Amino acid sequence: MTATTAESSAAPPRHPQRWLILGVICLAQLTVLLDNTVLSVAIPSLTRELDASTSDIQWMINAYSLVQSGLLLTAGSSADRYGRKKMLLTGLALFGIGSCAAAFAQSSAQLIAARAGMGVGGALLMTTTLAVVVQIFDETERVKAIGLWSTINSLGFAAGPLLGGFMLDHFWWGSIFLINLPVALLGLAAVARLVPESKNPRGDRPDLLGALLSTIGMASVVYAIISGPEHGWTSSQVLVAAAVGVLVLGGFVLWELRIPYPMLDMHFFRNQRFIGAVAGAILVAFGLSGSLFLLTQHLQFVLGYEPLEAGLRTAPLAVTIVALNLTGVGAKLHAKLGTPATILSGMSALAAGLAVIALLGGDDYNGMLAGLVIMGAGIAFAMPAMANAIMSAIPVEKAGVGAGVNGTLAEFGNGLGVAVLGAVLNSRFASLVAVSAASFPAAMAAAESSGERERIADAFASGLETSQLVGAAAVFLGGVLAAALLRRAERADSVGKAAA
Repeated sequence: MTATTAESSAAPPRHPQRWLILGVICLAQLTVLLDNTVLSVAIPSLTRELDASTSDIQWMINAYSLVQSGLLLTAGSSADRYGRKKMLLTGLALFGIGSCAAAFAQSSAQLIAARAGMGVGGALLMTTTLAVVVQIFDETERVKAIGLWSTINSLGFAAGPLLGGFMLDHFWWGSIFLINLPVALLGLAAVARLVPESKNPRGDRPDLLGALLSTIGMASVVYAIISGPEHGWTSSQVLVAAAVGVLVLGGFVLWELRIPYPMLDMHFFRNQRFIGAVAGAILVAFGLSGSLFLLTQHLQFVLGYEPLEAGLRTAPLAVTIVALNLTGVGAKLHAKLGTPATILSGMSALAAGLAVIALLGGDDYNGMLAGLVIMGAGIAFAMPAMANAIMSAIPVEKAGVGAGVNGTLAEFGNGLGVAVLGAVLNSRFASLVAVSAASFPAAMAAAESSGERERIADAFASGLETSQLVGAAAVFLGGVLAAALLRRAERADSVGKAAA
């Protein structure tokens, strides 16, 4: 497939090197995901070596997330217009340059700026990798290919803290960024050699105002979600950011409805298949990110594990996802049950895993382990099916935009899960503990007796249980809703084909 090859909504021909290309795509994706998880273990070193404040550390983490989430739609649209291979190469180059700058940063401000630059590269990589997968695989193999692509998310999540801990034990803090360089260089060479170029042959005009509005709107909403737990949900900082985000995104929708060449065609939202997949994608990310946010606290604060030990004990979730996707179990289930039933099965398993952790994992890691394995199975079944449903509902020439939508939904669901389930935890904890401390560590530090500390720990565990059950209910209901909408869309398609 070349840049001049006309694309249509028909299935693309099978590329003879498609599985090798998928390996290259996954390598490019891995650079982004390793960086997202490896930074968490370096926070003590950054605080010590760069004299970074708590606010500096938060911006080192958030600068990347804000830039990436704000640019996902724009990056996807650019890939469709200018070429997915070109944007993939650009993303790898920017990510490598940003990683090098971050490794040798001499101050917190320099590291924050480098992380923002890496966010631009990350947005291009997140969208172009999935778009290329859609281009080179037909419908019979696409679910399996997307499953393998999504497996890299779990692999990065599991390997990042372990690799970061090893590097910090042997080298200085900047080494955690330098590990991206060989991967990025290898990815550049492989992409240039193997990946075919593809783009929208119609050559739609650039939607510059749409790109600006979507970037500002998404970044504002994500900033409000990130800032809420720290500053309070009713603080002016959070409310202003949320209001700006909602108003700007509203303006983005109105603008996209008016122009002849919109970056995101709002008529996609009339498609029940698209709406069902969107609802499911948000709620899977909601349950997964929110639960992992709570689990790391539970393992450290309640069960008393060190950060690296806690990371190792969440690894069975990622291992289960990797094992099921590498063996093709999720793809086989999808072929047998169809998209609606596969998504319902996966989200029901994810909800069941959350409930098992809530009810059996409070004081015993064995109960938590069982819940993590069940959650991993649910994610392995549901996520590839939902990503495929989103991409299938969008014309193949708009694959970059579809990947941008998929990534944006994941970012939104991640932030929403941490915010909502964290708020449920804090509310339950505050109602059970009559102390003025704003957090569990602060409450434990203020406790004056072992009996009071035990009561505070029990209250925190109760808050965790409640929030996990709320997450389980939301995920299950989301699965029912997504499956119902997708089933209705399939029936409508069948009636339309019969009439034709």
